[in-house]
Amino acid sequence: MIISLRTSFDPAEVGELYDSVGWSAYTRDLAKLVRSLTGSPLVITARDESGELLGLARTVSDDETVCYVQDLLVRPAAQRPGIGRALLQHLDERYPHCRSFLLTTDRGSTEDGRKSRAFYRTFELISPEEQELAVFVKPIHRR
Repeated sequence: MIISLRTSFDPAEVGELYDSVGWSAYTRDLAKLVRSLTGSPLVITARDESGELLGLARTVSDDETVCYVQDLLVRPAAQRPGIGRALLQHLDERYPHCRSFLLTTDRGSTEDGRKSRAFYRTFELISPEEQELAVFVKPIHRR
């Protein structure tokens, strides 16, 4: 597996990766997805030796006080051998100076949520409730 920093993206390739994990809301407008990746401070990818895109992680950060992991995804057929762990470890090591390192994921009531919560705990990430924090989100149904 090869982890590398990316600054340019093939729309079809990233679209297929996002679709493979069911994130079709991102792929309805591939040009917008590519712009969001290009505009992100850091995007890393995981590829196999043949160059196939296996996973991707991207951040939104001021590189001083906060790092938000916007996307962390691994192709389902490539999950379990440590690709997601390697991507998140890279981000964790890249942003140790940031006061806040955070991400959002599915709730524990979904199958993906149960798996991901256990995974994120191995990185010492805890829920907002455990830190006596609240999270406020504007509904996604806006324009």
